[in-house]
This record gives sequence, structure tokens and C-alpha cells, in this order.
Amino acid sequence: MLEDLPCLISRVFESSSDQESNWHYLAYPFHDSSNSKKRQKLDEEMATEEEDQSKRKKLSHQLEAYDDDDPSAFDRLTRDLILSCLLLLSRSDYGAVASVSRAFRSMIRDAYEHRRRQGIAEHWVYFSCTALQWHAFDPYRRRWITVPPMPASPTETFAFSDKESLAVGTDLLVFGREMTSYVVMRYSILSNSWCPGVVMNSPRCLFGSASRGGKAIVAGGTNGREILNSAELYDSETQTWESLPTMNRARKLCSGVFMDEKFYVIGGMANEREVLTCGEEYDMKRSSWRLIPNMSDGLIGENGAPPLVAVVSNQLYAARYADKMVVKYNKRNNAWETLGKLPERSYSMNGWGIAFRGCGQRLLVIGGHRGLRGGMIELNSWVPNGGPPEWNTIAVMQSGDFVFNCAVMGC
Repeated sequence: MLEDLPCLISRVFESSSDQESNWHYLAYPFHDSSNSKKRQKLDEEMATEEEDQSKRKKLSHQLEAYDDDDPSAFDRLTRDLILSCLLLLSRSDYGAVASVSRAFRSMIRDAYEHRRRQGIAEHWVYFSCTALQWHAFDPYRRRWITVPPMPASPTETFAFSDKESLAVGTDLLVFGREMTSYVVMRYSILSNSWCPGVVMNSPRCLFGSASRGGKAIVAGGTNGREILNSAELYDSETQTWESLPTMNRARKLCSGVFMDEKFYVIGGMANEREVLTCGEEYDMKRSSWRLIPNMSDGLIGENGAPPLVAVVSNQLYAARYADKMVVKYNKRNNAWETLGKLPERSYSMNGWGIAFRGCGQRLLVIGGHRGLRGGMIELNSWVPNGGPPEWNTIAVMQSGDFVFNCAVMGC
């Protein structure tokens, strides 16, 4: 039907490319098909592409009207036009743009809101291998992003306490303890700084959590006295917590994911000996929980880490650390199907010390091993394609060999 039709592919959404440009002009071959659904899908894609090209032509004409010999020409650029330009940049460039002036810093804040409205998101991974230092990595451009150290706590209790982490909106939240109280530290990519965050209505640790856009849900955990069945929703725009209906089972050391616009809490411990294999599904529209028997069967054991689970393209995957295998959840049969091996050099202690995360269209495994020069952290990536995993090492960092916390921020 169409041969070698050129198309533009956004750098934001293209996860397999390592070029520095934000837009790539590619010859993408289309072939005739008798399948009407395929033709309909192609027509829709062409219509979308024509609309995108029209928008880009309009933006290009506006930019061509800009006279760089006229000192006042830049001042005449509208704020909307500048924001449109910012949307074409990778957010790894936003720090440099924000350093130009106070006006640009303000526009960077607005740019994230425009990205959210248009469904544009780049996923960066944040992880910690030491008490107060976090690292950030952009897997699209394979760049490391500097994260300032967390401020030291007055008593050093927070630095050495068990911590959980959660990326939501443009913030990274780190939960821990300071002596007898619970503490939340918030890192904002807008200011590139840390500040105290808002504590939950029912503070806890060892909970399951996940985020979608600017909202997140935490469920279960323990307050030190009892194991909880409560859950809360966090809104990053208002920085407020809202109590949700309670789950069917109290649990700690559980995991959470968003899938098919619903929140799932998976596995955990009912007490110090009872391993839960059931999961629960929270329907945000109905504000109700549904118990799912045997959802995490075989994923964890006593004294093991919470289930290592991740979602890519609304499909649930897990790292079964006992035999170092990757499995995929069959929603229809409520069963796990084995896909293949985890990266060979990813080391863990009963699942502790390794991170397994969905990052855009990729699955990431972040794990450490001992080398000749000490501890090394490897980031391995695979884009699920229906076949067995084929892991690619996309970054190596000399650091500790144990990942304490990890979160993925998409904005």
C-alpha cells in the first residue's frame, strides 16, 4: 500500500536509540495487508503523524520568524511558544535551561505540567547504595544525573534506619525513622534539593507502594506494634494523604504495582511466620478491594525480600530470586509463566540488594557484584518482546554492591 514512508519518532518515546537528537527522521517500511484492522490502524497512525507534522511545521514557521539579529526579538517570543520548544527537549537538558534565568526556572515548572497533559514522559531510575546518597540514570540517553546528598539527620538514626522510597510526579519520597518518629524526606527535581516531606496519616514502614502520574498508593506495612491492612493515597500536587478503604488482609513486606488503571498489592507476611500468596486489587473508580488467591505463589519465601515485581505495557513481570528466573503473570489463568534467566552477575541475598523495575518500555535489573576494584553496580535492560530475556548492560558504576532502595520517576 505504502512503501518507505518516512516518519518522525520522538526521542522521548524511543527507548532503543542512543542518538543525541530529540527527533529522528527514519525510513520506516509499510507493507500492504488484506487485514482491515491493520489498515485501519495504519490510517489512524498516519492521521496522528500528519497532525504532529502540522504542529511541528507551525512551530517551525514561528521560530523562523525569530530574527536573531534583533536583540528584542527573543522578548517577543510568547511563553507558549517557548514551552512548546521545551517539550522537544529531553528533561536531562532542563537543568541547564533553568540556570539561564529566574523566568526560565519558572517555565521549567510549567513545562512538566504541559508534558503531563500531553502524555509525554521520560523514565529515569533513582537508586541508593549508601546511607544518604542517591544516584539517577537516564536510560534513554544513558546519562548519569547528579543528585545532591540527603541532609544528615540530627541523630544519624534516619541514615541507618530501614527506608522505603517512592517516586511520584516530580518528587522522590524517602521514608524512614528518626528515633521514635517516622520521617519523610522529599527530593524535587524542580529545585534539585531535599526538604522534609509530609508524613502519612498512619505512618508505617515495610509497605507496598506504586505511583501513576502525580498520585501514589501505599498499602499495608507495620507501625512497629502491629501489621496494617490500611492504605493511603498521596497527591503530589497538594502534598496530601487521603485514607482509603482497608484491605482484606493485613500484610507487611509486600509489593505494589499499577496495572490496567488499578492498584495491586502482592504477597507479604501476615505475621513473622506466615507468608501470604494472595494479592489484592484496588479499583479506584469503585473504591473497593478484591482478593486474588495465589497471586504471588512461588515468588517469595520466609525471610525473603518482598516480591520483585514490575509492570511494562500493562503486563506484570517478576524476578524469582530463588532460581534467578524472570516470570510473567497470566491474568486469565492467575498463574506465572517462566520466560528465562535474570542477568548472571546480579547478586542478591534472598532477594535483598537487587532492584527489578519497569522503566518506560524496559525492564531494568540493578544489582551489584564484587570486582577486582571493589563493589560494582550494573544496570541491565531488556525490552519484552514475547521471547526469552536478552539482557543488555547499559551502565556500570563503581560503588557498593548492594542496592538499598530504588524508584522510577516518569515525568
